[in-house]
Amino acid sequence: MQYGCQTMTGKIKAIVLKDPSKAFISQENLKANWEKYNYIDIPKYEESLKEYEKFKSIIEDNVESVFYLPEDPDTGLDSIYAHDSVKITKKGAIFFNTGKELRKNEAVAMEKKFKEIGIPILGKIESPGKMEGGDVLWLDEKTVALGLGYRTNMEGIEQFKKLTKDFIEAYIIVPVPHGQGENECLHLMSLVSLINEKLAVVYSKFMPVFFIEILKNRNIEFIEVDEKEYDYLGSNVLALSPEKALMIEGNENVKNALLEKGIEVLTYSGNNISYFGTGGPTCLTCPIWRE
Repeated sequence: MQYGCQTMTGKIKAIVLKDPSKAFISQENLKANWEKYNYIDIPKYEESLKEYEKFKSIIEDNVESVFYLPEDPDTGLDSIYAHDSVKITKKGAIFFNTGKELRKNEAVAMEKKFKEIGIPILGKIESPGKMEGGDVLWLDEKTVALGLGYRTNMEGIEQFKKLTKDFIEAYIIVPVPHGQGENECLHLMSLVSLINEKLAVVYSKFMPVFFIEILKNRNIEFIEVDEKEYDYLGSNVLALSPEKALMIEGNENVKNALLEKGIEVLTYSGNNISYFGTGGPTCLTCPIWRE
């Protein structure tokens, strides 16, 4: 099948998801594991399924090919966030050694799916290297920004650079702040969501000045997220195409700002599937082909 995702904003043509019924499994499983996974609160299983039905229907209405990961006993609650274990380049998939220990087996499960649907493997990030998909932000096909923090380390970045050096021209290493601490999920993509080549939703309070200047020098206009909406994942917005975005319901300031810029905005209720596990619509998806 066709693959390649060296853009954050091209129209998504194929994608991988994981239903909460295959990740959360049951209310009993959630009760037993939510604290271990550092969730804000315990998701309600039945509500999670309802929320995901709306989310899934939006994806299926807007993406031609949707693949689903099966239940896997070697993965846990966070496997619903399919974005973090891999990135797909034009040369194939790079599987990650995740910074969160409990997520180590997600790349193995994703590799099985990719072999099934015919996506080649370019390489893997091996220990002591660490990397997560939320720290890999394509600015264009040959330029990538890489978050350096608790989830992605310099060894992981160096391995990624070696795997991609033949087709990537520029690597921008962006330090990710301490934020709420080592156990919290803070990726580069927690702070920046590219909507199209000229528009981004950002939480600039946590962004280094040099990176802000890089984005502005590319003539990217910012939609700034306030403190309240940042806390409810307002800076995590998935570009379905350059003209259409998907975000969690309840962040009206960001939504209205996008609408004013001519972006069609779709929303889903995500208290259980997104907010409690701090994974927005981008985290819930693994695009494998963008035009």
